[in-house]
Amino acid sequence: MRPAQLAVVLEREFLSAAEGHHTPVMLWGPPGVGKSQIVAQVAARHGAPVIDIRLSQMEPSDLRGIPFRVGDLVQWAVPALLPDATRHGLRGVLFLDEITSAPPAVSAAAYQLILDRRLGEYAIPGGWAIFAAGNRQGDRGVTYAMPAPLANRFSHFDVEVNLDDWAAWAYGAGIAEGLIAFLRFKPELLFAFDPARTLAGEMAFPSPRSWEFAHRALQKFGDQPDLLPGALAACVGHAAGIECAAYLQSLDRLPDIDAIAAGREAAVPAEIDLQYAVAAALVGRALRVRGQPDAAVVWGHILDYAQCLPLKEMGVMLVSDLHRGIGSQLFAVPQFAAWANAVADLMLYE
Repeated sequence: MRPAQLAVVLEREFLSAAEGHHTPVMLWGPPGVGKSQIVAQVAARHGAPVIDIRLSQMEPSDLRGIPFRVGDLVQWAVPALLPDATRHGLRGVLFLDEITSAPPAVSAAAYQLILDRRLGEYAIPGGWAIFAAGNRQGDRGVTYAMPAPLANRFSHFDVEVNLDDWAAWAYGAGIAEGLIAFLRFKPELLFAFDPARTLAGEMAFPSPRSWEFAHRALQKFGDQPDLLPGALAACVGHAAGIECAAYLQSLDRLPDIDAIAAGREAAVPAEIDLQYAVAAALVGRALRVRGQPDAAVVWGHILDYAQCLPLKEMGVMLVSDLHRGIGSQLFAVPQFAAWANAVADLMLYE
């Protein structure tokens, strides 16, 4: 399932916890596809805390608590890391990350916690959702097969990598537009994980997570062309890093983005790679002017330019990214109707 769809699923599951309809959710996927980030974003939207428990780093007694004697009886001290309404709030997310890396004895200790929302006398507050994430056994991570009793305590979703969803996140997160453009141009490099290559010694590989690292490398080494290719390769692997560095070096041939945003005449590049780059730069500019008095004017000029792109598909991609970032406000811009009429044959029949 796409990350954007999973975000809706987790949102509903989070809200349903207080209503008694919550089912614990297990997210499956290879490393670096953003499983943990989807959970964190859902919690952040509601201002709710996330308690991240790594079962792989625990012993069974770490969950059950420490026994102590009270008269002739033995009671258990509840671990402070478990959700508590007084200390943590009435609602939140209990996140069991890397659950497939936990030894069977530890995962068995979590059975009651996940299904019954209790451990002995302890009970998870009603407004808390339970989410978990882990890698599949074919992903070359430290994983154990999930026992059937544990698997039966979750609803299960596979996390798919989707370029449109990643681009929408990347624009909002301030990822360098040159990197977004490069991945629009080379979509197969958004995620290229081959377990066999890690066995052969290449540790870095392209993934949504490592492209975020590449963005950080670009901020640090973008002004040092002799270091940038190696820095990018260290994040996303040799082949992807070198290709990305070469692409970024070509961006000095872009048309004047300021002129386009102001409605002045600007060249339209003939090269496909530069068209991706100018589209990404225009989306970034459109998102940065949100809330400003002239925002609609800038958006209108960008829509005018979108009609000038040689490939209608390129304009559709540009406007689709605009809509994902701006929302229905884009429809009120006068130039939107003209653009929609210009691409109607593509949208309706192809």
